[in-house]
Amino acid sequence: MTDDERTEWLRDCPTLFHMAEAGAWPTIRRHGLLSPVAALDLFGIEGVARDAALRRRPESIVLERADLGRIVLRDQKPLSDKALARCLRDDLTPADWHARLNERVFFWLSRKRVLTLLAGRAYRDHAHEIIEIEAAPFVAAYCDRIELSPINSGATGQFPAPRGADTFLSLDAYPYAEWRGKRPRGERAVELTVPGAVPDIARYVRRVVVMRGSEEGETLYAG
Repeated sequence: MTDDERTEWLRDCPTLFHMAEAGAWPTIRRHGLLSPVAALDLFGIEGVARDAALRRRPESIVLERADLGRIVLRDQKPLSDKALARCLRDDLTPADWHARLNERVFFWLSRKRVLTLLAGRAYRDHAHEIIEIEAAPFVAAYCDRIELSPINSGATGQFPAPRGADTFLSLDAYPYAEWRGKRPRGERAVELTVPGAVPDIARYVRRVVVMRGSEEGETLYAG
């Protein structure tokens, strides 16, 4: 991605979105956004419990402690190990893919994607907190760590998109021009990821709003 392409991309995607479980904002404001690995490290989870959390999660896992707060590791119902075995390239295994997902914090690049997720069978009956982040200053601060994906890397579906070693690429390496020729504005990258954690995410947050399906509820924070 060239400098001009980055300018265009940020113009088309001025807001990043992170979907969290209801009640998550106080802990996120305190600790930042943590990958599953970073969250398990924070809570000191080791052994069998850690191993189970880092495999495919059929149900959400709640981490809670009075002195740390509450973090929910979201279930991975949209992801099938059987489908991963079919669509993975570069000799990667489903376990390899779970490792890649579990080391990252994820953001959506369009509100449309968030609404589609909220309308899905797995989430439409539950309240979620949608965290809206101002993209330009966040990207400027984290540009050396950000990686982009052209697919929903955490879902397989009926026709799983191929994925492999080049699914997550740095800003400089991302083939924006190629995707510009294939997709409309706002869809030339699907996910933005940051390996590890974003401890200072609160400084970039514009708004945190509770949503159930497409309906907005209480605004928990407005920057």
